[in-house]
Amino acid sequence: DHPYAADLVRGPVELVGAVRGLLDGIVVVGDLDEAAELVRTRPALTAVTAEGDLLGAHFAQGGSAGAPSLLEVQASVAEAAAELDELAVLCQELSDAKEGAVERRRTAGALVEELDTRRRAGDRERSAVAQRLGRLAGQARGAAGEAERTAAAAARSQEALEKATAEAEELTERLLVAEEMPAEDEPDTSTRDRLAIDGSNARQTEMEARLQVRTHEERVKGLAGRADSLDRAARAEREARARAERHRARLRHEERVAGAVASGARALLAHVEVSLVRAERERVVAEAARADREKGLTVARARGRDLKAALDKLTDSVHRGEVLGAEKRLRIEQLEAKALEEFGVEGTALAAEYGPDQPVPPSPTAEGDPEEESGAGPRPFVRSEQEKRLKAAERAYHQLGKVNPLALEEFAALEERHRFLSEQLEDLKKTRTDLLQVVKEVDLRVEQVFTEAYRDTAREFEGVFSRLFPGGEGRLVLTDPDDMLTTGVEVEARPPGKKVKRLSLLSGGERSLTAVALLVSIFKARPSPFYVMDEVEAALDDTNLQRLIRIMRELQESSQLIVITHQKRTMEVADALYGVSMQGDGVSKVISQRLR
Repeated sequence: DHPYAADLVRGPVELVGAVRGLLDGIVVVGDLDEAAELVRTRPALTAVTAEGDLLGAHFAQGGSAGAPSLLEVQASVAEAAAELDELAVLCQELSDAKEGAVERRRTAGALVEELDTRRRAGDRERSAVAQRLGRLAGQARGAAGEAERTAAAAARSQEALEKATAEAEELTERLLVAEEMPAEDEPDTSTRDRLAIDGSNARQTEMEARLQVRTHEERVKGLAGRADSLDRAARAEREARARAERHRARLRHEERVAGAVASGARALLAHVEVSLVRAERERVVAEAARADREKGLTVARARGRDLKAALDKLTDSVHRGEVLGAEKRLRIEQLEAKALEEFGVEGTALAAEYGPDQPVPPSPTAEGDPEEESGAGPRPFVRSEQEKRLKAAERAYHQLGKVNPLALEEFAALEERHRFLSEQLEDLKKTRTDLLQVVKEVDLRVEQVFTEAYRDTAREFEGVFSRLFPGGEGRLVLTDPDDMLTTGVEVEARPPGKKVKRLSLLSGGERSLTAVALLVSIFKARPSPFYVMDEVEAALDDTNLQRLIRIMRELQESSQLIVITHQKRTMEVADALYGVSMQGDGVSKVISQRLR
């Protein structure tokens, strides 16, 4: 009973299914005999041994009896490298998954902390609402008691009013009766005074009773309004308490959800950590196997390189010998063909007549061969002497040079080119003259424009400087008035109370104000629809700033000014303000305000 290879595989759940699908029908056995017996009895299965031999009904792979070949080793190394790359990719994916899980865990923890804070805030809010409800309930009870007391006092006042009214009516009737009585029955003076005093007292009592009734009615109305407001406040507090309770219930639900998310993240993180440990062990084993295979491959490659170098050396030697032999044979054949073609002599006859065993006939003295003299007899053949004579003859031949039959055509071509270049040179001279004339005209125009701009700017500068520095003097001076194209412009400034003219001797505020004066004078000399100024008044005090603001108002009449500033007085004269603000999310936002 042999186990199946798929049952021995352990790994991540997402990979086990694919691996078992690849190992379907493969059984692990001890040796080749058991593999052969298993395949014979069950041809549908494939047996694999511990040495890596794979045996099926119609194929066999591996072979534990023989050593692996170089190709097999290279293939194994390549497979191991591929497996190592796959494991590295898997490790990277697991690492990314771990980082994502850690990030989710951190987010869930932050959410739990936030929910806990919100829950505590809800508890505090609920306690505050309960306290306010208690206070309002006490106030409502006090108001109810006060209303009852006021109602009782009003009832008593009403009874007193009715009693006083009845007494007043009775006194009135008595007064009428007394007036209708005959003169003889007219009471005495004391009785009449007493009755008048009683009527006055009754009227006073009636008036006081009416005032008390009106006062009690106003207090009752005020207490009723206060009771209504307290009732509305109590209802609002009860509604706020109900909303707080619902908010707290929602926070508890969110806390449970966050706890579930955190527990799931912890479980996922634990699974990822286990997978990383397992992948790390597999990677270490694969790297060790790869190192062993690379070591064997290095030894095999070194041996193959040595054998290939020896083979290349032998092949090169044989090839050079064959090439030299072929060249000599070809040279001999060419010489024989040339002798036969030019002199009509075959090779055998030529060797017999002019071979090295025959004496060399005399010849005229050759350059570089002083030992040979004209008219001497034949001499034995010496190869070195004849080579020297050949080289001397070749030098003399080369010194003669070669005849050029195309010299006339080349002269005509060069003459034509000379004519073309002469025409081009004339065109260049004419173009240079035209360009110099254009440059002269441009220089004149530039000089005219610069002179006009300088005069206008210098005039405006004197006026603007005297306005910014009351009692001071300022002007623009040319360094070279005779050459307006290369001259420079110097600024001479003398603030009031000073004799200096150089800008380097002025204070920072004075230099800044002088620069602003020059800038404004250029604006007035050559107006523009728009002017942009960037904190030009940063170093100015209040007095100088007010002077500059007056000039800015003049420029506003004909142009539009865009000023970047931190001065409030400058902002006060603006038509619109634009500011850039950064919110908590890091996004800039433009804020504008139209002043006029």
